[in-house]
Amino acid sequence: MQKLVVLTGAGISAESGLKTFRDSGGLWEGHDVTEVATPEAWAKNPELVQKFYNERRKQALSAQPNTAHTILAELEAHYQITVITQNVDNLHEKAGSSRVLHLHGQLFESRSSVDPNLVYEVKGWELKMGDLCEKGSQLRPNIVWFGEAVPMMEPAIDITMQADLFLVVGTSLQVYPAASLVQYTSTDCPIYLIDPKKPGGYFGRDITFIEDKASAGMLRLKDILFKN
Repeated sequence: MQKLVVLTGAGISAESGLKTFRDSGGLWEGHDVTEVATPEAWAKNPELVQKFYNERRKQALSAQPNTAHTILAELEAHYQITVITQNVDNLHEKAGSSRVLHLHGQLFESRSSVDPNLVYEVKGWELKMGDLCEKGSQLRPNIVWFGEAVPMMEPAIDITMQADLFLVVGTSLQVYPAASLVQYTSTDCPIYLIDPKKPGGYFGRDITFIEDKASAGMLRLKDILFKN
């Protein structure tokens, strides 16, 4: 069974109603990202950061997978699929994808603010000030904020290097280091990119562009895959 590796971004979640800061010129639900998604923001105003991510969890709890998510899950019958996602929601899991690597953390997890190895499930939508880890420190969202290292990049690179097919959905390869993954595909690995706007620049690989939103693009890609 061929290995299909899929890199997904905000565009695939947007069709399920989940917005990101890139939708509105650097504002995320009315907040500048520096106010809610950086270590400095957490140090300055942890209550605001907690409130912001509690609201994101509320939205994510009611959001449902769209056609793009469900097609990726269905393709597991034909390919060994690993989804590498930049998204922090759980829509891939809700759709039935069994191998999902979250590059930027997970919305429904918290972690210790003194020991990043202490990770806990967030049940429901609320993480409160005063919720502590076993070492007695405040729990924070288990999200990779701007300015922080991306610890899952190394596993993602290893997975990408083994790909027989590589697919990019809902991201225009502008967010690094995730965008660099395409460079780790083998030279004979076909690459498909689904996004409404064809990204500029040269990526050092031959890429088949499908200029469409995630769901419509996945329907087109499904036809391509099963005609070959």
